[in-house]
Amino acid sequence: MRHSSAISLQPHTVTAAEVVPGDLLALSEQDAAENTWYVVMHTVPENPQTIRMIVRPPLGGSDHDEFLSRSQEVTVAGHRMDVAAVPLVTSSDLGAADLHDGDRVTSLRAVDPRAVEETYVRRWGRWYRDLDNAAERPLTDAELRELAEQAAVRGHLIGHHPRPHAPARVAVPRRVVVTGLGAITPLGVGVPELWQGLIEGRCGIRELDGEEFAELPVRVAGTVPVDPVGLLPRPQARRMNRAAQFGVLAAREAWQDAGFDTAGTPESGLDPERVGVSVGAILGDASVLVGGDRVLRDRGPRAVSPLTTPMTVPSQAASQISLDLRITGEARTVTSACASGTEAIGQAIDRIRYGRVDVALAGGAEAVVTPAIMAAFASMRALSNHGIGEVSPSRPFGKDRDGFVNGEGAGFLVLEAEEHARARGARIYCEAAGWGLSADAHHMAAPDPSGNGVALALRRALEDADAHAVDVVHVNAHATATTEGDLAEAAAVRAVLGGGVPVTAVKGNLGHLQGAAGGVEAVATVLTLHRGVIPPTIGGTEEDPEIRLDVVRATPRPLAPVGDLALSNSFGFGGHNAVLALRRVA
Repeated sequence: MRHSSAISLQPHTVTAAEVVPGDLLALSEQDAAENTWYVVMHTVPENPQTIRMIVRPPLGGSDHDEFLSRSQEVTVAGHRMDVAAVPLVTSSDLGAADLHDGDRVTSLRAVDPRAVEETYVRRWGRWYRDLDNAAERPLTDAELRELAEQAAVRGHLIGHHPRPHAPARVAVPRRVVVTGLGAITPLGVGVPELWQGLIEGRCGIRELDGEEFAELPVRVAGTVPVDPVGLLPRPQARRMNRAAQFGVLAAREAWQDAGFDTAGTPESGLDPERVGVSVGAILGDASVLVGGDRVLRDRGPRAVSPLTTPMTVPSQAASQISLDLRITGEARTVTSACASGTEAIGQAIDRIRYGRVDVALAGGAEAVVTPAIMAAFASMRALSNHGIGEVSPSRPFGKDRDGFVNGEGAGFLVLEAEEHARARGARIYCEAAGWGLSADAHHMAAPDPSGNGVALALRRALEDADAHAVDVVHVNAHATATTEGDLAEAAAVRAVLGGGVPVTAVKGNLGHLQGAAGGVEAVATVLTLHRGVIPPTIGGTEEDPEIRLDVVRATPRPLAPVGDLALSNSFGFGGHNAVLALRRVA
């Protein structure tokens, strides 16, 4: 940006004979009032009565001559410039220029020494002054050319700056892509069941009919309709908690979907040390510890199973996935409340980007639909009191929303370095382009109502993906259907992206899967990009007018062809915010 805002102008009248090179000259009082100035580059006596002055706009341009009587009064600015520092340039001819995305066009009123350069950037075939203001109406090529032509007539200096070629760098972070998907959710076992249920607007939330739930004030949850024990070899299943069972099943599906052998890494032709696991979980499966405590009280310490401790820790899903597929590169667990699954994926992206591993299974697994957890959430008044009916009890962004519905399940992505995936001819769903984190630092449970923390995570995800607001075509919202949470998220999305980006929320279909939510919702977001269809949001017949977002409802909607980025949001108790940025590939 070229401008000289520090220049102090003190206009006063002199005769032309008193003007010297470097003076800022206005040819009339009106020119001075309108900040139309020229730098006197040279003065040449034409004859005893006349002086020829060669003048140039102070911020750069071409020269022209002014012939003035020596006694003629002119206005100078009381500021002298270095004539050697004033560039001799001409405006770019946009009419003959080939225009491409990434090009910049600048417009500068060069006759005003305090002018500020205006810049337009071309993206998606349109021109923007602010790529992070999605509400701005962009210009077409024809409109920009006309605008530039009119500005040039008014004395503006027009510059066309083609997109520069990226310089070669020694260490470039690797591009990460998604090559496999797996999920086990309240809509059923497998990604096809999840996707079909979302597209059809089906609800997987059920009544809890077990005796242990009979006295609870809230008895609805998003439970997996199949016992995972029956889908695993019995000796293996009995050494896993329910969350780990979900995790292994979803990870196996994703692994196979990516084209690998479920017998393990060696059978898949992979170096097990170059593969990692990254799992988000809050508690994993709280029922194991509760059950162990009950056995201790009822039957004494010798009756407590030696499997209690290894089956209680939140890291069990990660360890069991690594055991199942013989992955030795790393097995990490992320615990950041309901943002855990999304953060686990983000950390895996970085592990691949910077060469720690080449392939990673990343997502979340959780099984906390237990009486104690349900009672605790009910005591917090966090759970919905809506019962099972024609409308889902979980009502994201709905006017009558009154809390979330607890749920369980698992969702995983296979992430891979792009060159690794292409070398083996893998199908690529999309690019895992970036992610962002932030913290509210507001309350132990309630979200910051301003949405500032969420907005920061959104901006960081865009920055990490080398993207802008105008690139975003879809947001998979966290939207738990709590009164405060939905409003805070909506405020953040409007602040960063504007209110026009299509938004969907899947918790009306599934309930809130806690640490697994980010993994399952990432799977849904990947499929939205890959298939070009946005699933509808279910739950609630009337939207809260305070939301002011374009929430996709009733029927699926085609994804817009302009733009390439989708965001998946996850936010948790304690102010944990995580956003995943996914980019569709051609």
